Amino acid sequence: MTTLRAFVARRPITTFFTLAIALSWLAWLPYVLSDNGLGIVHFGFPPVLGTTQILGMLPGAYLGPIFSAFLVTALAEGRPGLRAWVGRLLRWRVNWRWYALALFAVPVMLTLSSLPFAGAFRIPAASLILVWVLGFVLQVLTTGLAEEPGWRDFALPHLQPKYGPLRGTLILGPLWGVWHLPLFFTEWGHWPNVTVWSVLEFVATAIAISFVMTWVFNRTGESLPIALLLHAGINNYLSVAWAELFPSADPKLAEHLLFAAFAAAALIVLAATKGRLGYPLPARELQAVQ
Repeated sequence: MTTLRAFVARRPITTFFTLAIALSWLAWLPYVLSDNGLGIVHFGFPPVLGTTQILGMLPGAYLGPIFSAFLVTALAEGRPGLRAWVGRLLRWRVNWRWYALALFAVPVMLTLSSLPFAGAFRIPAASLILVWVLGFVLQVLTTGLAEEPGWRDFALPHLQPKYGPLRGTLILGPLWGVWHLPLFFTEWGHWPNVTVWSVLEFVATAIAISFVMTWVFNRTGESLPIALLLHAGINNYLSVAWAELFPSADPKLAEHLLFAAFAAAALIVLAATKGRLGYPLPARELQAVQ
């Protein structure tokens, strides 16, 4: 155990990403092989709340990022590390403007960017608001809670001190996107209607979103709830609202617009922060500025 702790302490970032990807991919294998995926094993996951992802995808999501982050932190840093990890997860006391951004920026940005391209806009019914709220809560408790304690609560605080915010995000973004790859062979990824270009676009979108998420995480004093809400808001808008607001549009268009909108947002954030993405200056650089 001492040898294992020493190994993990020397390589916490590598260990985390290896475990997060390996454990999720292993847990997703039945879903990929089932009739909800490649159809090699003739077994279907029953739908829960109208989707097979709850039983097929979610267990692997929890087993990967959040469990790996907990395990690596416990082995490498012990109780002090776990307190810091949980502390970021509970850091909800931030300015209300960040909550407004996390809750409303994505719906507003994607709706406005869709108007010139997605055809007729349908005024949402009151029932859509209720469904959107319920879907948002579900996304927070599932996708958001399963992933963000790993990506932003563990990986980013370890990557930024070593590589800086720019390079750290360039490491995290692609790995976050690649982590999803097996799911493209399932109903989650609309298999078999998948192309290499759609996968590449997804990874590129994950990178663009990561730049914005890094900036939000840093500017809120490493508040994981804000990052979690932002992640859940993206998923929820695409899953629940977009098709209802633009019923005549091709669903693929939403993915293209998501990439374009976040690529533009990432470029703006990079330019406005000169690549710092809200990350505090090291003491020696701060003294030089002063």
